[in-house]
Amino acid sequence: MDLRKRLVGFISALLLALLTLTVLANLLALRSDVTAEVDASMQLVKFLSEVGQIDSSLPPIEAAAHLEAILKSAPLRHVSVSIGAEPPTVSRRVETHWLATLLGVEPVNDAPQLLRMGNHNLWITPNPVSEIEEGLGDTIRLCIALFLFSAATLLVVWWSADCALALVRELEAGLQRLARGEKEAALPGFALREFRRVATAIDDLAAALSASQDAQRRLSRQLICVQEDERRALALELHDEMGQTLTAIGVTAAHLERNALQLAPQSVIECAHDVRRDVRTSGEQLRAMLKRLRPHGLDASGLTCALRDLVAGWQQRATGIRFRFELRGTLPAIGEDAGLTLYRVVQEALTNVVRHSQATNCLVEINVDASDLVLQIEDDGCGPPPGGLRRGVGLFGIEERLLMVGGNLKIKPGLLRGMQLQVRLPLVQKAVLETT
Repeated sequence: MDLRKRLVGFISALLLALLTLTVLANLLALRSDVTAEVDASMQLVKFLSEVGQIDSSLPPIEAAAHLEAILKSAPLRHVSVSIGAEPPTVSRRVETHWLATLLGVEPVNDAPQLLRMGNHNLWITPNPVSEIEEGLGDTIRLCIALFLFSAATLLVVWWSADCALALVRELEAGLQRLARGEKEAALPGFALREFRRVATAIDDLAAALSASQDAQRRLSRQLICVQEDERRALALELHDEMGQTLTAIGVTAAHLERNALQLAPQSVIECAHDVRRDVRTSGEQLRAMLKRLRPHGLDASGLTCALRDLVAGWQQRATGIRFRFELRGTLPAIGEDAGLTLYRVVQEALTNVVRHSQATNCLVEINVDASDLVLQIEDDGCGPPPGGLRRGVGLFGIEERLLMVGGNLKIKPGLLRGMQLQVRLPLVQKAVLETT
């Protein structure tokens, strides 16, 4: 259910209940007022009837006392009645109420109206006290209804907020479980649509985080394996190539040391030639190993030459793929880190083309615009698998390298067939903050 619908439903039910109670209370009050008005009319008729039955021969004092007794037994509404030959004084006929004073209602100072009943004079004066008390009662009932409405509304809002915050605490607990390294947030099922959406987003985040962590662990294991393979290959190459060359130099030097006095000058020259040849061979082997470990001079001109040599090296390996390198424009000066990243990206991409693409042609193209360097590597092979390209350790490593220098990677189908890998590297390097 939608949270807005739930709140509107609760408040609508509350308003309907309060409206019903208010209508019932007003109907009861109206009934009471109508009954009171009818009773007051009957009391006035009864009063007039009893006054008419007073003996006209009674002295005025006794007649007044009898009239007072009748008034006490049946008080009138809206009017005050007195008996006597003269009209009552102002202090007697004017009755005020504290609410009338508060509201500024002027007291009734009009002359009393004379009504003769037999030999008796009845002086009738308006009296608003009963009407004021009736209005005061209605106001009090309205205030009570408003108070009940406000209290009920606050209770509903508090209860709704408490329920919503309880769900928020569940979401917080799920995020804390993810922060502790658990693979799932383990969120309960939510009835409200908004919280179901948030829970779904958190589950998607947990899945993406778990996949990223798995890829990171695979990359770490792969890096360790690559490091060990490089060490093993380097040790084998040092042993099989440079080791043999150095052994040959050592044997020639020992021969010279033992037979220097007996050897003819021509033999010494031949031994020196052999040592010189072996030293040159050893130097070439060392430069080749250093180049594989880390190419040197990856600035603008050096990077162009290094990339051409890299592409040419793959072309010479008889892989069945025709490699081409094209540089459109002039390669601007870039930092060594960006140059090394670009070199490693091309190196990894060409390795993937040879291993997986089944292509016959591969183009490495570099374009330079005002702010970016764009590298495109496109082949005419089989393209990505039907289920989509799975980002393995190699692609994950490329993305990590590009992230360190502010670049980005896009992989899409080629123009005709095959696959295209596009790298965009900013010429003005962005500062990348790395936390450990």
